[in-house]
Amino acid sequence: MNIQSTTPATPLRQRMIEDMRGRNLGRQSQSNHLSSCARFAAFLGRGPETATADDVRRLKLFLVESGTSIVHRNRIMTGVKFLLRVTLRRHDLAAEIYHLKEPQKVPLVLSRDEVRRLLAVAPNFKLRAMLSLAYGCGLRAGEVVRLRVGDIDSAQGIIRIVQSKGRKDRNVMLPADVLSLLRQWWRERPTRKDSGVPLADRWLFPSRVGRSCLTTRQFARLFRAMVAAAGIRKPVTLHTLRHSFATHLLERGVDIRVIQALLGHAKLTTTAGYTRVATGMIADVASPLDDLTPRKRKKGKTGSS
Repeated sequence: MNIQSTTPATPLRQRMIEDMRGRNLGRQSQSNHLSSCARFAAFLGRGPETATADDVRRLKLFLVESGTSIVHRNRIMTGVKFLLRVTLRRHDLAAEIYHLKEPQKVPLVLSRDEVRRLLAVAPNFKLRAMLSLAYGCGLRAGEVVRLRVGDIDSAQGIIRIVQSKGRKDRNVMLPADVLSLLRQWWRERPTRKDSGVPLADRWLFPSRVGRSCLTTRQFARLFRAMVAAAGIRKPVTLHTLRHSFATHLLERGVDIRVIQALLGHAKLTTTAGYTRVATGMIADVASPLDDLTPRKRKKGKTGSS
């Protein structure tokens, strides 16, 4: 994605892009920061370099009064803070920006039966393989669609996830059922765009247009259709499959540090959040109320003589 394609590159915008590249920010972070600063400039009605402390304060109030969520407000202010602190070197204005504590929500999780129904309605090997990768390996939607042939290591039974979120590599397991689905899909996979591309670099799930991979938007659209076909009424997204993967592993007794490595979480506290939705573990916890109720004596038992 060319982050300069939609908006003319003013000198300030170009300098900010160079600053972000110099700090090795990811493509999505760069796009988010530029969008936030464009919104700040539109709010001001003039160049951000003329902003004052009162302007920053008015922006924060405007976001609150317009009903912008805390998550979105923090994202906007992060971009504005980068502009002020790094590009404009206005540390006095950057100090006016603070982040609000985001609400901690329990992620939605599918039951095993719901996952089974979802996989059963997949109309072809391609979609069944993609859903199996998302749930069976805990992959993000973007990680699924960007898989290349060389990322699948059947000899070691692993999948290499290359430069994903946070510019990190990691390995995840390659279940036998997933490998079988991938091999079946490979026999059906269109090859008309493989000319001149080394085998290891070929997309597992190529797009119909151009020489790129399937997009996450296309994957999400197909997922919604399958959710409806499976009769699932929960407001789920593709990321729900990743939540379900972690939760179901935790319920099976897999060590939480192993789950952390499989998910690619930098902090154990992020992974530990799944203990709040491990319904199997929660349901097995004995309530102290049970101790207040005398247990009935089993039939056939007699008192001591």
